[in-house]
Amino acid sequence: MSSLRKICKPRCIPNDNKLTVFITTATPFTNIKLSTNESYELNIFTNNNLTQITANITARTVYGARNGLETLRQLITTYGRPKFDGKTLVIAGEVQIVDEPAYAYRGFMLDTSRNYFPLSAIKRTIDAMGHSKLNVFHWHATDSHSFPLDLPSAPQMARYGAYSPEKIYSYAEIKDLLRYALIRGVRIIMEIDSPAHAGYGWQWGKDSGYGDMVTCLGNHPWQDYCVQPPCGQLNPINNHTYTWLGKIYKDLINVFPEGEAFHMGGDEVAVRCWNTTAEIVDWMQFNKRGLTESAYLDLWSEFHNRALTVYDHEVGNSNSDIIVWSSGLTDPNIIEKHLDKKRYTIEVWEGNTDAVNLANLGYRVIVAVEDVYYLDHGLRPPTTYHSWKVIYNNKMPMTNNPDLILGAETSMFSEFADDFNLDIKVWPRAAALAERLWADPSTNALEAEYRLLQHRERLVSLGISPDRMTPEWCNDREGECIISY
Repeated sequence: MSSLRKICKPRCIPNDNKLTVFITTATPFTNIKLSTNESYELNIFTNNNLTQITANITARTVYGARNGLETLRQLITTYGRPKFDGKTLVIAGEVQIVDEPAYAYRGFMLDTSRNYFPLSAIKRTIDAMGHSKLNVFHWHATDSHSFPLDLPSAPQMARYGAYSPEKIYSYAEIKDLLRYALIRGVRIIMEIDSPAHAGYGWQWGKDSGYGDMVTCLGNHPWQDYCVQPPCGQLNPINNHTYTWLGKIYKDLINVFPEGEAFHMGGDEVAVRCWNTTAEIVDWMQFNKRGLTESAYLDLWSEFHNRALTVYDHEVGNSNSDIIVWSSGLTDPNIIEKHLDKKRYTIEVWEGNTDAVNLANLGYRVIVAVEDVYYLDHGLRPPTTYHSWKVIYNNKMPMTNNPDLILGAETSMFSEFADDFNLDIKVWPRAAALAERLWADPSTNALEAEYRLLQHRERLVSLGISPDRMTPEWCNDREGECIISY
């Protein structure tokens, strides 16, 4: 609640009304996971002589109570002319709210491989997420470009894969970030992308006696080997590849909360890379596998399931929720041959149709469709920029198994982003999805605009630098600045 002082700057005038907040939770547990109850009830009432305002927040968990506090903060605004008289805080005197999220997974993904983001930028983003009731920070930590995680069992990965010694995330920093996010009601789900989108950081294997653990690394012309430069794809027939994946998994399992989900990446495997790697071609022919696309799909799924076996060994059970991106392997016509629906959640980025079909097959689904939720789009052809209105107006897919649509997330792949422009690219667009996932209203962006405008101003007061939505004149003139919808 100390953040309220920030929205009242530069001159905050005290008044005679006191606000007292009582918080009651049913359980003391502080772990957060997909099944955590985030509901709350908020009641505000004022005494007869209008001098005492009381807010009661009751919730099953501390995270529900935290959501209630966020709602309380959103009900408080300022009144007055700061340049002249100063401002005071005002609040509705009588309120009753019973609230819970429509979707359990309300996320934002940040890619720290293409460009490095200092810990301060990630924490700033998590601050904004917490204030927007987003609850999952999907950390796309590695890709073919770099491997910035400094892990105790696999220090070679950062030594060979980070852009510089200054552009790494130490083991202690990962622990610190997990604690920081937890306090703000945000889970962190780590992604170690594989077998594609894996390159620099893996190139030391041959010189160290482990053989080639990565193939097609930096090959040119890149169009012949992968979907974007630099190329890089793990070697699925080298046993050492899985040994070192196990070391990476073990270090992350040891620091993340018990039972936390893990993202294994898994999209955009280029058959043309493996099919031009002599070691793999020879292995396929020796084992009479053939060199067809179907044969390579089998090899691809074998990689995933072997990596899953390694992960299960390191965690000590087979209960972990493993997330993978949608891909050729998750085609609804063939996925059941390759990926166990009891173990894999599919993050769908290629369209709502696959999300519906996969959920109807019994797979858990996270929606991340690129044509709506990719925040890097619009800066390279043939992609299109998606405003907050497009994001807000996109309705969640309807399926025969609605409980299997876990939620959605916006994604910031960082080809064109770093610490200096992160906020303006993400906010307030990510907040538009936050309201869609929390309330899933039947209304559209027209009704949401003024709420989001006020939320943007709250983010500014907290040190976030979101994109501008309207002229300042419109801030206090609801409904008078509509341009188009």
